[in-house]
Amino acid sequence: MPLTGFTIGLTAARRSEEFGALLARRGAQVMSAPTIIIVPLADDSALAEVTEEIIADPPDLMVATTGIGFRGWVEAAEGWGNAEELLGALGGSRLIARGPKAKGAIRAAGLTEEWSPDSESSSEVLDKLLDEGVEGLRVAVQLHGATTEWEPLPDFCDVLRAAGANVLPVPVYRWNVHPDVARIDKLIAAVIRSDLDAITFTSAPAVAALFTRAKELGKMAALTHAMRTSVPVFCVGSVTAGPIEAQQIPTIYPHRYRLGALARLITDELPRRSHRLRVHGHDTAIRGQSVIVDDKLLELSATSMTLLKTLAVNPGRVVSRTDLLAGLPGDSCDTHAVEVAVARLRGALGDPKMIQTVVKRGYRLAVDLEYDGEDE
Repeated sequence: MPLTGFTIGLTAARRSEEFGALLARRGAQVMSAPTIIIVPLADDSALAEVTEEIIADPPDLMVATTGIGFRGWVEAAEGWGNAEELLGALGGSRLIARGPKAKGAIRAAGLTEEWSPDSESSSEVLDKLLDEGVEGLRVAVQLHGATTEWEPLPDFCDVLRAAGANVLPVPVYRWNVHPDVARIDKLIAAVIRSDLDAITFTSAPAVAALFTRAKELGKMAALTHAMRTSVPVFCVGSVTAGPIEAQQIPTIYPHRYRLGALARLITDELPRRSHRLRVHGHDTAIRGQSVIVDDKLLELSATSMTLLKTLAVNPGRVVSRTDLLAGLPGDSCDTHAVEVAVARLRGALGDPKMIQTVVKRGYRLAVDLEYDGEDE
C-alpha cells in the first residue's frame, strides 16, 4: 500500500475516525490528537445574545462562512424559540456564502445568497466586499470559533472595520483547547522529534489550538521549525492553511476542500517526497517511526530510530560517539552506551555492515555513494 511505513498526525476533532480510516486503508499509521472541543450551540449565551441583536436590528450584509455553523445557528435558534424571527431578519439582508456548503445551508433555511466564490476563499469574499465598498454598512460575520492570534477571521473583521464597516461578529460556535492535553503534548513532541512523516489539519481552530498549547509549553519555536523543515503540513483548504502560512510554514492542500481529496493528495505526495538511500547494497527508506529495507517494513525501537535518523542527517558522513550519545535517551555519559545502541541497530536492520565503524572517529551509514537514488 502506498502509505506503508508512514506515520501521519491528525488534529481533527470532527470526523477524525473517518479520516484516519481513509489513511489506514492506504497503509499509514495514524497518531490522532484532537486539539479542540466545541461548545454546544444551544448552551452558548454569546450566540443567543447576538441572535437577539440581529433580530432587533438586522445587518445590511451577512457573511456565512461554514455550512455546519450556519445550520447549527438556525437549529439553536429553534431551541430558543426565535428561529422564525432570525430568518425573517436575515431575509432582509444581503447574504454572502463563502462556499458551497455555506450556500447549501442558507438555501436549506429558505433563504437565498446574493453571491458565493468558486474558490471557497475568505480572501476572495473580502476582496469583493472591499471592491464594492462597505463604508457605513452593518456587516455580520460568522466566526469559526474563539478569537486568537492565529485565527484568520478576526483579521477579516479588522480589514472590514478599517474600510468603514460596522462589524458584528457572530460566534456560531466556540471552541476550547481539548481537555486531553496529554495527547496534544505527545503530538507536539512527535513533530519536534520528526517522528511523524506528516501532520494534517482540517480546520483553522485546530491550528490555533495546537499553536496555543505549544506556546504554553514554551515549544512554539521548536514546533514551527520542525514544520518548516522536516514534517510536511497538509491542510484541507486555504482557510485552514492561512494561520500556518502566517508562521512562514509551507502547506499543501487539495483544490477541492474535502477529506477524500486530502487523503488522495497525501497518498500521492508523501511517497513522491520520500527519498531512498542505497546502504551497503540495500534500498533503504527512513520514515518517522520505521524503516523500509529492500521493501521490508522494519519496526525499530525509539532508541534505534533516533540513532538511525542522526546517522542519516548527512548520509555517509561520520558521526562521533559523543554526538550520537547526546541524542540517546537518558543522561548517560558513557560512550559504551552508543556501542550497545549501534549493535542493537545493526541487529534490527538485518545487515550489520549497513552501519560502518570508523576507528577513533565514530560511525557512519555505509551509503553507496556511486548510487544515484531517485524519488520513490
